[in-house]
Amino acid sequence: MAHPKETREQVRRAYIFDQMALELAALKFNVPTATARRWKRDADDEGDDWDKLRAAQTLAGGSMEDLARQMLAGFLLQYQAAMEALNTDDPKNPLSAVKRVEMLASLADSYNKTVAASKRVLPETSELATAMSVVQMLGGFIRDRYPKHAQAFVEVLEPFGAELAKSFG
Repeated sequence: MAHPKETREQVRRAYIFDQMALELAALKFNVPTATARRWKRDADDEGDDWDKLRAAQTLAGGSMEDLARQMLAGFLLQYQAAMEALNTDDPKNPLSAVKRVEMLASLADSYNKTVAASKRVLPETSELATAMSVVQMLGGFIRDRYPKHAQAFVEVLEPFGAELAKSFG
C-alpha cells in the first residue's frame, strides 16, 4: 500500500522534532514499522540523515539534562550493538572466550567513563555506574582467575545488563 508523501513527512517530523521512537511515529500515522525504517534509510541515502537532524534538534531545543540523557542513550545503543556483535560468532574469525571477556571489559570501561561524564548532570546515573563497575570488576576477576568460565560469563552478561537497566535505569 502506497502512502502519501505527507504521511512520510509526518513520520519524519514526529521522529526528528517530537523525539518519538521511529516505531511509535510509524504507529501514530498508521504506517508499518518496516516502511518507516525504509523511508528513513532511503532519506539517508539521499543525504537527509534523520538521526543527525534529531541530534541537532536535541542540542538546539533541550535542556542540559535532556542532552545528557540523549548522549547516554546514544552510547547505550552503540553498547548494545557491540554486545550483539560479541554474541554473534563469525565462523571466519572466531573469538576466544578470553578475547570476548577482554572486549567486554573494554566496553564496561567505556561505559563507566561515559556514565562518569554524565554523572554531574544526571545524578541518578550514579547507582548504575556503581553496578557497572562491579560487573567490570567481576569480568576482570573471571578473566584472570577462571578463564574457562569466560564464555558462560559472556552468555549471562547481556540479559543481566537488561536487569541492571530495569533496576537502576
